[in-house]
Amino acid sequence: MSTDTRSQPARRSEARERLLATATGLFYADGIRSVGVDRIISASQVTLATFYRHFPSKEDLVVSYLRGIHDLVAEQIAAATSQARGADVVRALGTAVISDLDQKTFRGCAFIKAASEFEDADSPIRRVIADHRRWYREQVREAFVQAGHERPDNAARHFVMLRDGAMIAGSLDSPTAAKRTFSRGVEGLLRSIVIAAMADADADDADYEHF
Repeated sequence: MSTDTRSQPARRSEARERLLATATGLFYADGIRSVGVDRIISASQVTLATFYRHFPSKEDLVVSYLRGIHDLVAEQIAAATSQARGADVVRALGTAVISDLDQKTFRGCAFIKAASEFEDADSPIRRVIADHRRWYREQVREAFVQAGHERPDNAARHFVMLRDGAMIAGSLDSPTAAKRTFSRGVEGLLRSIVIAAMADADADDADYEHF
């Protein structure tokens, strides 16, 4: 994922990875603002100097956390769709969403949760979130192109809204109901492709009868 906030590749070290892994677990489970730097340092068993050597601020850590989540999502989607063709690419994306809802540690979408805590749309954190959502929507759009949808942009927006709703409902209400409703919505979007094709065929037949 490319963002305006990335200036240079982050340095890799065992301490950095431990800090990031610790922060990822705590941020997702307990929220970003409620988890302080001291708690992350203590849980990671590093010094304050080590933390600031790798992350000049907590904001930098949050940005790295979200980029890491993006990379995981990208890997998940690539694995889910690699062998799929046509409408099954859309179904594979849907299956990936269902897989998230099935996780015992599921607490909702990390990006939606982060966005709810940071209101400034121009902040580095919100820019990372916006980049991820544009990327994800483009993956969905391309899936509908492969499925033969006449309006892949519209279909992608519908899919993403269904996905957002499933993420929120799955964390607040019943994951089972969220999965069922989401799956039906995805199949409805795919049925619209068939319906449109049938309507086109009927129109062609009507035109032919006029000759």
